[in-house]
Amino acid sequence: MTPLRSPVLRLLAGAGFALVLLAGCPAPPPAPPPAEAPPAAPSALERAPCPRLEDDLGFAGLEEALAQSIAWLKRQPPERRFPFGPDRYPAAHLLLSLERFRDLISRRPLAGGLEAQLEADYLCYRASGRDGAGRVLYTGYYEPVLEGRLAPNAEFRHPVWGRPEDLITVELGDFAERLRGERIVGRLEGKRLVPYPERRDIEERGLLFDRARPLAYVRDPVGLFFLHVQGSGKIALENGQTLQLAYDGSNGRPYRSIGRLLIAEGKIAAEEMSLPAIRRYLEDHPQEIPRVLYENPSYVFFRAAPEGPLGALGVRLTAGRSLALDRTLFPEAALAFAVTRKPSSGEPAAPLAWVEARRFLLVQDTGSAITGPGRADIFWGAGPEAELAAGSLKHPGSLYLLVLRPDRASP
Repeated sequence: MTPLRSPVLRLLAGAGFALVLLAGCPAPPPAPPPAEAPPAAPSALERAPCPRLEDDLGFAGLEEALAQSIAWLKRQPPERRFPFGPDRYPAAHLLLSLERFRDLISRRPLAGGLEAQLEADYLCYRASGRDGAGRVLYTGYYEPVLEGRLAPNAEFRHPVWGRPEDLITVELGDFAERLRGERIVGRLEGKRLVPYPERRDIEERGLLFDRARPLAYVRDPVGLFFLHVQGSGKIALENGQTLQLAYDGSNGRPYRSIGRLLIAEGKIAAEEMSLPAIRRYLEDHPQEIPRVLYENPSYVFFRAAPEGPLGALGVRLTAGRSLALDRTLFPEAALAFAVTRKPSSGEPAAPLAWVEARRFLLVQDTGSAITGPGRADIFWGAGPEAELAAGSLKHPGSLYLLVLRPDRASP
């Protein structure tokens, strides 16, 4: 994810924030999906008994997320078919599945009544997982919120840069079919296209001041770094307003993991690696901040956005209800049910305790590292608690997708 999450807080980061700290990062936005989704691998989903369908969030946020998927499905050709393992359902049937589910929860049934109705009217498909036995690795992503100012001062002096005027992106597929999907980024020096400057040069030499416009200034360079990693976020301004930021390109340099660096140097143990662990280390060793952050040459640019964050479907994501999956294997916009873990404490200073999380989600996003039937990435929302959960979640679980039984499609 280019940055972890791109213009549509999505595929860039899809890696799941905790894992992105260790692995590669942002990839450019994905190509538009074909008019009809390709068949899913036979092993990606299989019919299975439904799990216990109790939701740890109750109904919070569920209707909001459903509305986004319903709106997207209404824009699809009714005959477009979506893969559920060996079965395929048209967009019109997926739409009906979500509308029936929406009508059902609008009556606020008790948990037992909801579960019984769903088991009678819906089919469950279980993801085969990484091991073929249903084991899915869950990670999370979030939207950073940084305090900022529109004008710099001694405290707020780190710019959030808009896209530079001289940044050039070349789609190599325009020159050779075998390179379709590949791209390079650079700038012109005379008649030559050269690589764009790295993070260190941009920040130490102030190379962007005559090439780009600062959208805001923040005081936390580490927070700004993680804003780059996520690819979108919010700036809380002094006047009480919020500036919504969306991804608008990068310098094209490869992402290099600072988490991997700190593990290699013995600064943080591999089993303790997380976003909070990196923050704690840099807070305790402020003199290390430039060196550690410069390890990653990738640099991300932003634009002001009217709303957000948006997922790969172009719909607004809902905290705790939007899910990123491999779009080549799983049906977009579909209703899902996750069984995984969540932190029971939002206190950054306290050791995290984990409890079971069971909830309905909607498949509304994807990610560059979210590949295969054994990866799922939950959007946790914005703010410190979301950052803590997303930066720490790296737990196994199981995943189910639900669709209305064809014989229940009649009114």
